[in-house]
Amino acid sequence: MSLGRSPAVEDLFRCTRAACETRLGETSVFRLLARECHRLFPDDAFADLFGKLGRHSIPPRIVAVVMVLQRVQGLSDREAVDAFAFDLRWKYAAGALDFDHPGFVHTVLVDMRERLRRSARPDRIFEVVLEVAKEAGLVGRKRVLDSTALYDAVATQDTVTLIRSAIRGLLREADEELAAQVRSVLKRDDDYRSAGKPACDWDDAAAREALVDALARDGYAALWTIDERKLTGSVRQAAELLATVLGQDLEQRDDGVFRIARRVAPDRLISTVDPEARHGHKTAARGFDGYKGHISVDPDSEIIVATTVTAGNVADGAVANELLAEVLGPVISPVADADADADADADHDVDATASADEPVEIYGDSSYGIATLIEHIEEAGADANVKVQAPSALKGNFSKDSFQIDVDAGTVTCPAGRLVPLRLGKDGGGLASFAPHCNDCPLRSKCTDSRDGRTLRTHPREKTLQRSRNRQRDPNWKLRYRSTRPKVERKLGHMMRRRHGGRQACVRGRARVGHNFALLAAAINLGRLANLGVHHNGMTWAC
Repeated sequence: MSLGRSPAVEDLFRCTRAACETRLGETSVFRLLARECHRLFPDDAFADLFGKLGRHSIPPRIVAVVMVLQRVQGLSDREAVDAFAFDLRWKYAAGALDFDHPGFVHTVLVDMRERLRRSARPDRIFEVVLEVAKEAGLVGRKRVLDSTALYDAVATQDTVTLIRSAIRGLLREADEELAAQVRSVLKRDDDYRSAGKPACDWDDAAAREALVDALARDGYAALWTIDERKLTGSVRQAAELLATVLGQDLEQRDDGVFRIARRVAPDRLISTVDPEARHGHKTAARGFDGYKGHISVDPDSEIIVATTVTAGNVADGAVANELLAEVLGPVISPVADADADADADADHDVDATASADEPVEIYGDSSYGIATLIEHIEEAGADANVKVQAPSALKGNFSKDSFQIDVDAGTVTCPAGRLVPLRLGKDGGGLASFAPHCNDCPLRSKCTDSRDGRTLRTHPREKTLQRSRNRQRDPNWKLRYRSTRPKVERKLGHMMRRRHGGRQACVRGRARVGHNFALLAAAINLGRLANLGVHHNGMTWAC
């Protein structure tokens, strides 16, 4: 397929411009796109996605505008192409097209997303919009981090369905000869061709147990059959998936019977349809299945400057360095050689659009309050306004903050004034025991009810945590934090206000969900640029 071109000339009598411009406000995202879409998404910017021969594609500029508006309004692919066909605003936004400009089928959107995913710059729409914001002077030196749940696009499967689906997947991917060999060792009365749960009296505990054992034996028999074979591609992936679901949920009793284990695997796979989705928790009481969408926002302009998507069980602090690479630079390993450092610098240029005299300020809630992240921010010369969780204390006893910890001197003093040595371990963490002083201590009831007395453990980077906790007790720090960090919550609210393509993922796999999340961020940024009156003055972008 070759590159299609957008219409270059407007028909005065059939153009949608006159009908829409008198009815749309100055801050409308439709008006911004109609005025600037040829600069934002020129057809040539997508030329690498197409060949030089074949029939012409739908002009990429038009498809890009439809993809952005689709994310703004939270529409499915079919709903989006219908909106383009029948809503004058959509044709106007795509470059003031004619009333009768032909539409296209929804598979064009599927094809464009896949072409972008396979390209060298899959998130180019987000990158282009961000560059406009930077050129207009809307991206400063402050960043606020946060994440939100993205529900997966598949149903979470129970253990029985997981195992049976994994066996079916192996049979489906294997060639005819290998599939026949695998089927020859399967003992259950099941051809594993149809989807769904197997027949069972689910109210009968013995029947459920027998089904689980039979499925497990079929699964392990299939793995033994392909053991030591050289597997490649999808067959290898299917075998690994089967091995994973068997190992994560099952255990074998002393009598040799397989049963569902009374535990939850740390990185439990929840679906064979979307193997990268995971159980996640935003709070102790609120769980979800799917992914996490992470963003970094400039709190002054409320422009999203970085996005990423992880499995639902990944901690927020684990991806903070990736979000901050554009303003702090990458984390460089001390053992990396000079060539690797140079490559990393080339791939992650630090944003220099704002004045270098302004300090970089990083804000985040307690989910980002880990010592390694704080140290990385400080080593980059930035202000780490990241909230560190206060130490907890059981039953209202003295918390660790009530003790005076001197890591340099290697001592700890308790609230009663008793000083004991701090014994450091190999990892840098420490242990202080007050057992000899607790029996006759008048404050024992407020400190511990353990027979062995109070013990206190310190983090390997205790000094960093202490420094951060002391800083966040400052009233000025609290005022700055409370007036800045909540802005990212509002931005996440903007992104999640539509369920389809927002809170609810409409594709499967972390990479695809991540590209859709970046496209959603681009759409939200365009709406913000429209509200701020950003325009091109013939020389540069300004507001």
